[in-house]
Amino acid sequence: MKILTLNCGSSSLKYSFFDAAEERTLARGIVERITIGGSFITHRVPAPEDERPAGTSGGAVGVKARAGLTTRRMYECPTHKEAIDLVLATLTKGDGAVIADLAEISAVAHRVVHGGEALTGSVMVDDAVVDALRERISLAPLHNPPNIAGVEAARALLPDVPQVAVFDTAFHYTMPDYAYVYPLPYEWYCDLGLRRYGFHGTSHLYVSRRAAALLGREPADVNLITLHIGNGASACAVRGGVSVDTSMGLTPLEGLVMGTRSGDIDPAISFQVTKDLPLAPQEVYTILNRRSGVLGLTGKYADRRDVLAHIKPDATSADDDAEEPGSAYRCKLALEVECYRLKKYVGAYAAALGRVDALVFTAGVGENSPEMRAWTLRGLEGLGIIVDEEKNADAPRGEEVDVAAEASATRVFVIPTDEERVFIEDTVALLDGTYAPPDRFVYSFQKPDYTPRLD
Repeated sequence: MKILTLNCGSSSLKYSFFDAAEERTLARGIVERITIGGSFITHRVPAPEDERPAGTSGGAVGVKARAGLTTRRMYECPTHKEAIDLVLATLTKGDGAVIADLAEISAVAHRVVHGGEALTGSVMVDDAVVDALRERISLAPLHNPPNIAGVEAARALLPDVPQVAVFDTAFHYTMPDYAYVYPLPYEWYCDLGLRRYGFHGTSHLYVSRRAAALLGREPADVNLITLHIGNGASACAVRGGVSVDTSMGLTPLEGLVMGTRSGDIDPAISFQVTKDLPLAPQEVYTILNRRSGVLGLTGKYADRRDVLAHIKPDATSADDDAEEPGSAYRCKLALEVECYRLKKYVGAYAAALGRVDALVFTAGVGENSPEMRAWTLRGLEGLGIIVDEEKNADAPRGEEVDVAAEASATRVFVIPTDEERVFIEDTVALLDGTYAPPDRFVYSFQKPDYTPRLD
């Protein structure tokens, strides 16, 4: 059984092609600049796992080596349909081909950000599911439209291939009502569906199950705080293997400071700026999503690597360049604000859980920035969270590692996320009739003998 996974953003399409029988990724890649011109695909065929040394990330463009084959091709994609057509052509033709015919594709798994209250687990896609997704566009206006576009394009191009939708929100449907109901007129929840839904569910699911395995315990026996920190970021409190609280809410805007999103702010700010500035409500919403967070504070950078590169440890607001976009002071301030917010969520979830067996960092920033991890956890020794600074600084990229000090009551794991593994296993289970919602489904990656893929 060979599964194609698709993750459609507004101007990008990430994909992978997995052979479930052989347990290996045949290809993966990304199409960028969809709808905006200058589109291109970067396509990678990994080397067989028994030939690739640990830590290898890929060969040079167009060069076949032990690490595999990576190719790049320019191809205009005015819509997601052309982008998916390009992926299918790349999988079957040219140097990057891994199958001879599209008939070898057993199913397509789509990442969908928001399922609302009606779609609480992975489902086979039909017209009714697509209609339900359209009805919920207002809950995720930046994410669901491209997700739907990908689903519709794949159904048109592969009409005889089963399509599956896997929802970011599904893992969080175990939250108790007191965690997901907002203190607003209750009719707004009943009539409009205004409640906390949560996102990054497949990532929180994967790393929480891996953390339980690393602890040598069953998911039902552990309490965890998982921190998915990338351009988007969210925290999750996991008790007994299920989500009981999470930082994102009705939309992915609430919660932690993110690359371009504000996270938690006083709701009155939106009203105040429309009163004091010539901005329409939609413009304010766009600014909160696309021009706030780390980018808003630095005025220039959203990528934490850029921010860290421009920090001076002793920078203060008295510096001459403090008000300049990208100044050392503003970069330092941005990360201090972000890490302080992270620290507060860790403390809040520690209180909610009562006992925390492990804290998990994942996603691009969480996995690869020892500085962010150190800044976030410094001063939490009173909660039994003690980081070994040397282990943290030297943590190898792409590997599961415990960076807690020996004396730490709580383990601190860095676990590379593998959301696609969730997509694949949910899809295989739906096809063979063994699927159950996340709180009742046993995944291969939670078993003691599971080996994470290096590709």
